[in-house]
Amino acid sequence: MDLIKPDLGLLFWTGLVFCLLLFLLAKFAWKPILNAVNARGQKIQEALDLAEKTRAEMQLLQAENDKIIKEARAERDLIVKDAKETATKMIEDAKTKSKIEADKIVEGARTSILMEKNAAIAELKTQVAGISLSIAEKIVRQELSSDEKQKSLANKLADDVNMN
Repeated sequence: MDLIKPDLGLLFWTGLVFCLLLFLLAKFAWKPILNAVNARGQKIQEALDLAEKTRAEMQLLQAENDKIIKEARAERDLIVKDAKETATKMIEDAKTKSKIEADKIVEGARTSILMEKNAAIAELKTQVAGISLSIAEKIVRQELSSDEKQKSLANKLADDVNMN
């Protein structure tokens, strides 16, 4: 039963050792332990602050990246649109030029054909006139082979001139 009812001397020495241990711990151990705990708490807080700051920077960078991507897409769309318009314009210009050239070629061919046709008609007229003169000359020689026929033709022409 000594353990349940301690002796006054045991209590005194236990209390004295406890106070001495408390004094020594307070003097030498509490400050370094508290400093270490405070330093660790401060490092944890700094790490949390740094993580929050980094997260905010990452969000800002993500927003900037999204903005840059949108601008790049808009610029790409504009470039593609301009390229399509330029290609369409070049095709239309080429079509117009080729149509103009084709019209010039067709008009030149028509002019050439008309000139050749007129030349052929003129040559044909010349040949027909030559043939007609040749035939008329032969007919007139045959008709006017005698003097009597020449006199009758001269009289007939004179009568025609007098009537008019």
